[in-house]
Amino acid sequence: MDLSLEGIGHRYGHTEVLAGIDLHIARGQIVCLIGPSGCGKSTLLRLIGGLERPAAGRVLQIGDPPAGSLNPLTYVFQDFALLPWRSARDNVALVLEDHGLSAPQIREIVDDVLTRTKLLDFADALPRQLSGGMKQRVAIARALAVRPACLLMDEPLSALDAQTRELLIDDLLELWAREQFTACYVTHNLDEAVRLGHRVVVLSRRPGRIREIVDIDLALEDRMRDPNRIDAIRKHLWAMMREEALAADLELQHD
Repeated sequence: MDLSLEGIGHRYGHTEVLAGIDLHIARGQIVCLIGPSGCGKSTLLRLIGGLERPAAGRVLQIGDPPAGSLNPLTYVFQDFALLPWRSARDNVALVLEDHGLSAPQIREIVDDVLTRTKLLDFADALPRQLSGGMKQRVAIARALAVRPACLLMDEPLSALDAQTRELLIDDLLELWAREQFTACYVTHNLDEAVRLGHRVVVLSRRPGRIREIVDIDLALEDRMRDPNRIDAIRKHLWAMMREEALAADLELQHD
């Protein structure tokens, strides 16, 4: 299933947040959204996921979701959103409990996604017993359990330290190599964007408009082998964002 955004605009009261967003998210691609603070990245993700209705334009789902998909659009948040009294296994199972599945079916799905995210040995651990990186793996496993057509990832690594973030990036790359999932990935971190994104969408300061879409035609698994090329893309993105990021930061301080 592909996603197509046509003329998306949004406002909160008198404040225009997004304007004229046209974007195609193709099956099997990771599309990263970057831009200065307050440019509407997370708002755009909520509009894509149907948590809010756009003031203008529309979001189209083109084609069929994966076979057996229980929720075509599924979120992964930066704060993990785990229930502290439920084990890793039970946190994942939570999203399956209202879909009419039998207990053996739920266990099979949960064991499968815990294995795919390297968590099966920690299935019975409570969130307080897990590191930040492992908590985020649980959140990713929970999202995968419903067989989504597209993962909507809102700064999923921003709460983690640098070392854990690098490990999770490696995990996501390994997972994508096996499953070629589709994702719309919001981040402030340019290194994440150029490591993970097939396309990087640069939004302007508020109201957010698409300034440029950068297609990175280098395989995800080859990017660490060509650091000069990846660094050149990162520098290009930062050069495009720098002045607007500074202006947006000053604007937010005076709001």
